[in-house]
Amino acid sequence: MELLYTGIIGFARTLFKVQGLDITIRGERNFPEVGGAVVVINHTGYFDFVYGGIPARVHKRFIRYMAKVEVFEHPVTGPIMRELKHIPVDRTAGKASFDEAVTRLKAGELVGVFPEATISRSFEIKGFKSGAVRMALEAGVPIITVTLWGSQRVWTKGLPKKLLRPKVPILMEVGEPMQAYEPVDECTEELRSRMKATLERVQEEYAQRYGPYPPGANWVPARLGGSAPTLEEATALDEAEHAERMRRRAVTEGDDAPKGPAGPDAP
Repeated sequence: MELLYTGIIGFARTLFKVQGLDITIRGERNFPEVGGAVVVINHTGYFDFVYGGIPARVHKRFIRYMAKVEVFEHPVTGPIMRELKHIPVDRTAGKASFDEAVTRLKAGELVGVFPEATISRSFEIKGFKSGAVRMALEAGVPIITVTLWGSQRVWTKGLPKKLLRPKVPILMEVGEPMQAYEPVDECTEELRSRMKATLERVQEEYAQRYGPYPPGANWVPARLGGSAPTLEEATALDEAEHAERMRRRAVTEGDDAPKGPAGPDAP
């Protein structure tokens, strides 16, 4: 029994009650009772990895998330991530994390992936990386989709946190298992299209159940009358942020480099 993981889940559920979250889950029994699967989750908020793991508990299963290696290097989060058996991803050496994920899948684990790579500022489905499909093909396991909506109202990129008593509804839908196939790009696009259609349906249901979306609300997509950036605008913001991060990294690495003929002072 994994006491730490179980304890964290128990704490999270208590926290959700304190926060007044109204979480509705549909289709959780699409998770396999046993055996490996790649769990694909859309990304609208910082707590999506917590919410996305709840449906798997219908069979008392745990999801092993792929997360950037920096989280594992932190003195506080690192030991926890390793104890929970999550998978570190070093973007400069991605093959090792891919191979580890495939090994876990073949051993019967659930491996969680956010194929959009980063939070969607537009709250629409972004373009997908192909890793989830490639892992499912390599391991011979199905893909399970978890489409969620509402988590951005708690905490997301660029908006104020509402952690104390957000008292907001969150809807989640687990899709039927999907088998990966070649060509990978075509399968990846079908996976994205499925999740996009599900998200749009869940968004419509959300408005029907909880009232119309407030005009100009910052947590509502532009398509639905909100003030969130469009997908194109959000993509431009992400690209600018990435470029700035690479610039700062280059400056830092330049400062750390040895001076003299082999360093930045060399002609």
